[in-house]
Amino acid sequence: MTTTVTPKMSTPGRALYFLGRPLVRCFYRVTSLGLENLPSGGFLLVPNHISWVDALVLQLACPRPIRYVIDQEYYHKPLLHPILRTIGCIPISKRQSHAAVRAAAEKIAEGEIVCVFPEGELERRGTLLRLQRGYEVIARHAKAQVVPVWLDQLWGSIFSFQGGKFFRKFPKRIRYPVTVAFGKPLEAKAADVATVREELLKLGEFCFSRRPSLDRHLAEDCVRGLKRRPLATAVVDGMDHTELSRAKLLGAAAAFSRYLRKEFPDERIAIVLPASKGSMLANLAVMLANKVPVDLNFTIGRAANESCCRRANLRVAISATPFIARVKDFPWPGRVVKLDELLPGLKRQIILWWIASMVLPARLLLRLLDVPKKGGHAEAVLLFTSGTTGEPKGAVMSHRNVMGNVAQFRELLDAKKTDAILASLPFFHTFGSTVTLWYPIIEGVRIVTYPNPLDAATCAALIERYKLTFLLLTPTFLRLYLRKAELEQLKTLRLIITGAEKLPLDLASHFEERFHKKVYEGYGLTETAPVVSVNLPDPEPPNPGDHVQPSSRLGSVGRLAPGIAAEIREPESDQKLSLYDSGMLWLRGANIFEGYLHDPTRTAEILRDGWLKTGDVGRFDEDGFLYIEGRLSRFSKIGGEMVPHEAIEQKIIDLMELSGRDERPIAIVGVQDEAKGEALVLLSALEIDLAELRRKLQEAGVPNLWIPKQIQRVEAIPVLASGKLDLKRCQECAATPS
Repeated sequence: MTTTVTPKMSTPGRALYFLGRPLVRCFYRVTSLGLENLPSGGFLLVPNHISWVDALVLQLACPRPIRYVIDQEYYHKPLLHPILRTIGCIPISKRQSHAAVRAAAEKIAEGEIVCVFPEGELERRGTLLRLQRGYEVIARHAKAQVVPVWLDQLWGSIFSFQGGKFFRKFPKRIRYPVTVAFGKPLEAKAADVATVREELLKLGEFCFSRRPSLDRHLAEDCVRGLKRRPLATAVVDGMDHTELSRAKLLGAAAAFSRYLRKEFPDERIAIVLPASKGSMLANLAVMLANKVPVDLNFTIGRAANESCCRRANLRVAISATPFIARVKDFPWPGRVVKLDELLPGLKRQIILWWIASMVLPARLLLRLLDVPKKGGHAEAVLLFTSGTTGEPKGAVMSHRNVMGNVAQFRELLDAKKTDAILASLPFFHTFGSTVTLWYPIIEGVRIVTYPNPLDAATCAALIERYKLTFLLLTPTFLRLYLRKAELEQLKTLRLIITGAEKLPLDLASHFEERFHKKVYEGYGLTETAPVVSVNLPDPEPPNPGDHVQPSSRLGSVGRLAPGIAAEIREPESDQKLSLYDSGMLWLRGANIFEGYLHDPTRTAEILRDGWLKTGDVGRFDEDGFLYIEGRLSRFSKIGGEMVPHEAIEQKIIDLMELSGRDERPIAIVGVQDEAKGEALVLLSALEIDLAELRRKLQEAGVPNLWIPKQIQRVEAIPVLASGKLDLKRCQECAATPS
């Protein structure tokens, strides 16, 4: 329970406390949550550390005075020292911490709140850093309860490092909204760094998911995004090099949306187009019409697309005549809208809406377009999974899901006005949908579309021609750049991120050697809209030689995006483990999808009480970096032991010197075995001698259970259009007699 008793403090300190609170309240609108969790006596407070004013905001949120433990270097700064001494701050240094620990313990024993920022430094990427163990020493010495607390939305204020700088930016608003959430107290013995990190992430997710902006309709944010910098280029079509300004894109999409509203009562509309200017326009128009865009994967075959159309009740599709001629044996619905035939007839309406988008305020434009005020949990986008293990499933993405992931990616990427993205991933791919479609529309990032990510030579030429800065793709597509791109063509890139499949370390090192550019690996799923975590370039230190905690770690998939909580559970029993243990990764956040379309059984298998069972085995290190050790479907249980396919594949590639190839050379598949439950089969697109392979693996110390008993020769390793392994076809190949 909270208390109104104010611990003893000096008269100047009390005056500063009572005068300071109203002053800070003039600039920040603070919402406090969880005040009922605060113990009545003394305790230790451990918050995240985002900005220079965290202590002031935290004090504004807390009904009792807080005594801070701060670095001795700052405590003795001439301008700060009189104030910090007056309010009773406790100085601490790494070399002489015993006195500070004793002082903190004494104040807690006297009934005061003592606060330690466990990260030890300000966040420079908006994500939680490594937690230092100093707070554990204080808590155990004082036998004090530990209360985790999360400060939300301070990233982006002038006192945060957002934009790569402190202070030197204009405030986005006066009375900046901030949420402060106090967690439930932990006993000193239970408050280890893994537990406190987990609780802080959960508080961060709780705060993030309460943001009012997530309840808006996706179309509203698209309109507001395009209204900013209306004359700037929104999209360049890499095929014909035509472009659309942001105002023209909005005007054309608005006119098209009126046509769709009038002609089709359908809830969902299929879009069958590659990444292009037309595809971007079609998706935006369907969204403005308050319908659900369903980008279909035209590469997966007729039967799979018939299943998609049937499940989603798709009776209308948007495409273009030239593309229709190229797509063979596609199950077109009864009505097909051809952009090349329709848009010329809408020229007059497009011009009128273009002018309206330029001159009308966003609020009036939204009213004219009849965009709903709320989207929330309603279906916004339907994405069919690539079907690596069977029939495609329809993942229902709500407005909250897409808006949440765009906001998360915005904080991670921290894009500048001059940035530009190559959009070569198709929009039916979850990475392409959120990151190269909705994110650029909302955030004002220019994109250059190209329909074929396999054509690395042309993609590289587009990067050079349009001075692109972001390259987002899968490792399979990245490998093609090694052979087809020139050094000069990629020199403008400042961030290369891969996802959808594991990034081979040899590919990353070869790429860096060739192009002098680091490749950063991220992680996501269709069901997470998709971004979960990503490695990023290390921030610049404030002064040369200063230590700054890293933002990337080789072999990991980076730190979690803001607003995502995680748990590690035992794969079979679901028993909760430490974040530092290996186990099934579960996630919770605003970006977690609503479920599979018309499939409550499979939805219930992976969604429980707001938590998503990812199907991936992972762990965290003490710096908060996530390691994905393999998809559960890519493990075999042999003799009671979990055997990871990807680890075996990498070992074989290293021992047999198979790295550096354009296509996957091998794949491990588990097949039924009467004796041990499963046996390993090596699918190989190359001639490999089994006896030699077994000998090399044994000499390298690989356990016998990990060594394949059979090699199945194939023409090519089955992969999907996204570059991911086609597990269903791999299983079929492994089951086919040699």
